[in-house]
Amino acid sequence: MLAEIINIGDELLIGQVVNTNAAWLGEELTATGIAVLRSNMIRDDREQIIQALTEARKRADIIILTGGLGPTKDDITKQTLCDHFESTLVFHPETYGNIVRLLGARGRKVMERNRKQAEIPEACTPIPNEHGTAPGMWFENNGKIIVSLPGVPYELKPMITGYVIPRLSERFDLHRIYQKTVLTQGMGESSIADAISEWESALPGNISLAYLPQPGIVRLRITAVGDDRENLKTQVERQILKLHSFIPNIIFGYNHDTLEEVVGSLLNKNGATVSTAESCTGGYIAHLLTSIPGSSDYFAGSVVAYANRIKASELGVSQHTLRSEGAVSEATVREMARGIKKRFNTAYAIAVSGIAGPTGSTPDKPVGTTWIAIAGPGQIRTRKFLFGEHRMRNIRKAALTSLQMLRWELAG
Repeated sequence: MLAEIINIGDELLIGQVVNTNAAWLGEELTATGIAVLRSNMIRDDREQIIQALTEARKRADIIILTGGLGPTKDDITKQTLCDHFESTLVFHPETYGNIVRLLGARGRKVMERNRKQAEIPEACTPIPNEHGTAPGMWFENNGKIIVSLPGVPYELKPMITGYVIPRLSERFDLHRIYQKTVLTQGMGESSIADAISEWESALPGNISLAYLPQPGIVRLRITAVGDDRENLKTQVERQILKLHSFIPNIIFGYNHDTLEEVVGSLLNKNGATVSTAESCTGGYIAHLLTSIPGSSDYFAGSVVAYANRIKASELGVSQHTLRSEGAVSEATVREMARGIKKRFNTAYAIAVSGIAGPTGSTPDKPVGTTWIAIAGPGQIRTRKFLFGEHRMRNIRKAALTSLQMLRWELAG
């Protein structure tokens, strides 16, 4: 089966909103066994929508449109599709009931604009939207399937995974694909490629590997193609076990795991607590940790000690250390970690100090120089890193590396 994605919205074209839907949809459809031929962004314009849809139907079996289903005048996708399929809008009571329940739960009044959203083309099957007021629409015409969904990601994703993909899987004998993504932190893409070259060269012909790097993390997507999904899953799991022997320490999870989730689970498992003392990361490590529900069970708090006087007054870093070694030094992060651990009475502590950039460097401490300390029950471990020249990348890399170092401590 071949698919095409059409993302509708002026905001996507002018860069006001980043089109994350295309990448996510491509990944989900591919994993299901549907090949994506093309992804297209177009304006909220009737002629553009009709032209894009007409051309897509010549190439693809399945066309997925996103966006333009809201309650305002610029949301024209529904009426355009109604005209394209020579249909009429009809009131759908079940959809209206969902809108009433959703807005009621949010303490909002149902307006006439919201009621109009319950009017859908008679030619379509409505797709329930449990997180928004705009229903999706499923059309079948001349052997083609056209699906129109809201552009808001947290509405779109459950509709795809909970309705669209299951229905496509039931309707068609899709070519079987099994994918699993191995998540790594601590080595760059090239270094990983060198370390696992022997393993990669020995992969069976039906299994492929893709490197998907991002700041601080490299994802390794393993894809197996065949006729029996369970057999493919067994093959992939067997290869992942072999992969662990090549890069055992840097693998922290799979698929949609995050380092903050993994570290939080280990802290809970060990009955341990953690605190953070952050300079160059500005509280970003604390943000990651507290983004996980239930993190209050193990995260005590943080001190963002950006200025040297705060490092001294709040964390107990000595003036002698700051003068002789500098804020970005092994001695300073040791004292920061020791100070926050004692102040917040936690089993573990993370301390980070570095030069995020683009200014502040010295000949012996270029931009990206970062010291990280992990204080545990018995010792303090420190490491120095050179992350690069980009400020936000340095902050992200420092935070993820800190969590990886804590994971190593917790995992023994």
